[in-house]
Amino acid sequence: MKVNEQVRKKQMKKVALASIVGTSIEWYDFFLYGTMAALVFPQLFFPESSDFMGVLQAFITLFVGFLARPLGAIIFSSYGDKIGRKAALVTSLLLMGVSSTIMGLLPTYDTIGIFGAILLVILRFIQGIGVGGEWGGSVTLSVEWSSEKSRGLMGSMTQLGVPIGMLTSTSVVSLCIFLTGDNFGVWGWRIPFLLSIVLVFIGLYIRLGIEESPEFTKMKEENRTAKSPILESVKGYPKEILFAALTRLADNVPFYIYTTFAIYYATVHLQLDRQFITNAVLLVSVVFLVVVPLAAHLSDKIGRKNITLAGMIVTLLFAFPYFYLVNTGEKSLIILATMLASIGPAMVYGPQAALISEIFPVHLRFSGSSIAYQFASIIAGGLAPTISLTLLEKFKTTSAISMYVVICCIISIIALTLLRPSEKRVLKVESTEIGQSS
Repeated sequence: MKVNEQVRKKQMKKVALASIVGTSIEWYDFFLYGTMAALVFPQLFFPESSDFMGVLQAFITLFVGFLARPLGAIIFSSYGDKIGRKAALVTSLLLMGVSSTIMGLLPTYDTIGIFGAILLVILRFIQGIGVGGEWGGSVTLSVEWSSEKSRGLMGSMTQLGVPIGMLTSTSVVSLCIFLTGDNFGVWGWRIPFLLSIVLVFIGLYIRLGIEESPEFTKMKEENRTAKSPILESVKGYPKEILFAALTRLADNVPFYIYTTFAIYYATVHLQLDRQFITNAVLLVSVVFLVVVPLAAHLSDKIGRKNITLAGMIVTLLFAFPYFYLVNTGEKSLIILATMLASIGPAMVYGPQAALISEIFPVHLRFSGSSIAYQFASIIAGGLAPTISLTLLEKFKTTSAISMYVVICCIISIIALTLLRPSEKRVLKVESTEIGQSS
């Protein structure tokens, strides 16, 4: 399929906007749950449990969303590789938004007992399915509309959804805490969830205006779509999927420790004001907003693996200093720790979209990259708060959590070295055709 340069650039801008807005909304909903799990869900849905068990149960429900993400990847990527990327993205966004809005209407334990928690888990599972189908479709569409020289930067448009979504959700929660005060735990917590429906309509409006990529359109016209993309991806690229997933330990584990677990740890163990710590966590998003596109752009210049490896090393080096500074209880040092510790994971996350998606051929790109990315959600971020809580309870020191981060980084470094160079695996965009006029 021939696409002239002017048309490609116009669509590339639309896709970039759709990727940023759509994924930001999805991650707003997903991160919102994590913040609430650390702040109010133990009291609202598990009041009969001890303080430790209540938080543990809330973090386990948080993990349910991560557990569902690979299922979402399977459902939506199979659909996206056979029918189209755009339709899958619209559906995943709608699924996430509706489930999040219903969360804001849920009756708590005081009203319907344990059934409130059951409904919460079901909705969290649906959230996981929605976000599981989001990343692969958004990344694939962004990369396939981009020029070959800017795939890293274009892929990072999807990655920016994480810091923007987190920044938005944490800001809204912080504002609601300020406005509702003591009523936040009574009814104020519902407001951020109910706002989801408004954001979803905005995202849908933008996403309905984009077109399928020329690569996928050409492949479909030539009847080269995969019959069973999931099975073909798993059979044809098992090592690539495994190694790509393991590279995500270095960014995903520390990210959820420095955000979700940090909120619990600072408010419960350090007795810090929850308004302060939610504001401090915003700095993770700010760092990601700056470092992610910069790292992605540099990966287009000097290689995905070089930037990713540098980020892994930086993450490893800050594992112990982070908690050392946080444990001082000094607000200025906590802010410094939060910002410095975020740099490494952001460097890893920036080139990640292009790094993973380029491993797979066009007809399996949505499926292969989605499985690799979402499989990591089970072994990495999804368990990070729960493992951190367990380590703290068992060893009574945050050094155990820091060592957990170090081990994850070492595993990621090994996996990255075993991952075949993406440059050799990518099926070239029809660059000569794209550069021509229709």
